[in-house]
Amino acid sequence: MLKRIVYLLVVVLLVVQCTNTNQYLIEKGKVGLLTKDTKVSELALIFKSDSLVAIMNSEKDAKLFSSENDEYIVYSKNGKKVLEIEPENQQDSLSKIKSIQIFDSNYITDKGVSLKSTFSEINKNYRVNKVETTLTSATLFIDELNATIAIDKKELGLNQFSREEVSLDQIPEIAKVKFFTIWFN
Repeated sequence: MLKRIVYLLVVVLLVVQCTNTNQYLIEKGKVGLLTKDTKVSELALIFKSDSLVAIMNSEKDAKLFSSENDEYIVYSKNGKKVLEIEPENQQDSLSKIKSIQIFDSNYITDKGVSLKSTFSEINKNYRVNKVETTLTSATLFIDELNATIAIDKKELGLNQFSREEVSLDQIPEIAKVKFFTIWFN
């Protein structure tokens, strides 16, 4: 009888530990508890212990460079921005998720890449399929995760608003991640 109780406790502990680990795991088509099949209507339940703010397109200020898309922003209990979620279809609670921008360094891939990672860690663990240069950053495309990782031009030693193209060999190994986005399409 005692063996069964000990066995049951070990199983329960393993299940709880796996659940906590998966809460922050980044994979292709998955960010923590969110998958490519998650609907917008499920976000409130998934983030019930956090704060979920819905910013609908009709509520946004009409600014020159404002986004035309709805956003759902997740804040932790202490007010820190955790995730920014964009749905495929605007103002549709049955819509699935298009993309998730990660702001919390607890979210991490199974190979150890997170917001705290350097270019060296990214390049060692994943194949960078393409680099695109924007006005303020170099964006790395990683097909294995269906992700984009932005590195600020300041980290590259370039003028922030230069149009100079950036290649992989120009990125310093110690360059840090600016943005980490997972795409579900």
